[in-house]
Amino acid sequence: MKGIALSIAAICITCALPAAALAQAPVQDRFPADDSAPAAKPATPAAAPAKPAPPAKAAPAAKPVEHEPAEKPKHAVAMAPAHTVACNGAFTKDSSHMKLATAFGSQNVTWDDVDGPGGSKLKASVLFPKDPKRRLEVLWAKPDARSDLQLVAINHQSSWTAPKGLHLGMTLAAVEKLNGKPFELSGFAKDTGGSVQSWDGGALAELPGGCKVSLRFEPDAKAAPHVRNDVAVEKQFSSSDPPMKKAAPKVVEILIGY
Repeated sequence: MKGIALSIAAICITCALPAAALAQAPVQDRFPADDSAPAAKPATPAAAPAKPAPPAKAAPAAKPVEHEPAEKPKHAVAMAPAHTVACNGAFTKDSSHMKLATAFGSQNVTWDDVDGPGGSKLKASVLFPKDPKRRLEVLWAKPDARSDLQLVAINHQSSWTAPKGLHLGMTLAAVEKLNGKPFELSGFAKDTGGSVQSWDGGALAELPGGCKVSLRFEPDAKAAPHVRNDVAVEKQFSSSDPPMKKAAPKVVEILIGY
């Protein structure tokens, strides 16, 4: 986790409710069997005995209706809900390492060192440490007790999403759209450069549950050197500034905190 600024964080997982399948028994039609035959009228006496009437041809038996087998229900492929950080559930401010272990399984939560500012190391609860796509780092205001959630960090290859649908790899324009207006971020002169400084009262300034979110951007690797140099300075930019837009930065770290 590159340059965590311990100023904002918090997380929560929203779980999607599984859909219930309703099984309906097939309706079977019944046909009454017509096994009665009209009685023959007695023959009228005559001079010559009448020839016996030929026996009536029996009506061909109705073919049993072949019912098509009921269509087998298509079993929906169970999709694991995307991991989402929210400011509730296991990621409320009063959460703890123990609560995370209860929510995600003790085998999936470890106590380990993570990267801090300036090459330092910080102790944190790490979810799914062996799975880069599901890895999540949680830091505590009371590290000795491993309680009082302070910061949740989504970084590296993690596929977790943050409140409002924020995720790694989002473009500057996409984040600006979510915020509903331009926002302020620092230049890329330092390791912590490209961090959001202010949402300028936009939609990302306040989140349900009382937590806050910050992002760190990095310029597009394909941007020309002179374009990158224009934003590699110690100054504050608006996301709408032309030099910043030309650098086409993307989100490389999401911090959620209280």
